[in-house]
Amino acid sequence: MRRPRPDVAVGPGEKVLAWAESTSGEVVAGTRDALYVSSVVDVTSVVEPAETRIPWEQVEAADWDKDTSVLRVSEVGSWGAPRPEHTFAIEEPGRLLELVRERVTASVVLQRHVPIEGRRGVRVIARRAPRGDQPVQWVYEYDEGIDPDDPLVVMAAEEALAAAREEVGPA
Repeated sequence: MRRPRPDVAVGPGEKVLAWAESTSGEVVAGTRDALYVSSVVDVTSVVEPAETRIPWEQVEAADWDKDTSVLRVSEVGSWGAPRPEHTFAIEEPGRLLELVRERVTASVVLQRHVPIEGRRGVRVIARRAPRGDQPVQWVYEYDEGIDPDDPLVVMAAEEALAAAREEVGPA
């Protein structure tokens, strides 16, 4: 028996491909372009339900804990600021986990690690929106103990970025 498609307001041209309901009533849905979270609707409230849209290229990581049935989604963040993280308890994830894994992986164009101190270093990551209609987004990810303000680290990161941009070509 097919589950009815949830009522999630998605962007123009988008279609819900997979979804699951959290134990708290949120609907977590995925389209080709983004992950959507529709908050719990209180039918006695006049407030519209809140929709959160997280483009796949902004998802840093998604982890599924089978033992606790928890999906954790971390967004790409800014250096020095906590990464936005979303946690959902989902008993029946269905195809949602497969879609999340596939879409996040597809958004990564290139990932290069440059060692600076032993194995520790900086990772240069290029991500692209699934439609390809947005420019490639470049981010640095620093290993624990690497100071992004250190002039040697800055130089290594800039050299790695230049080499990666040359490899990827025009965005």
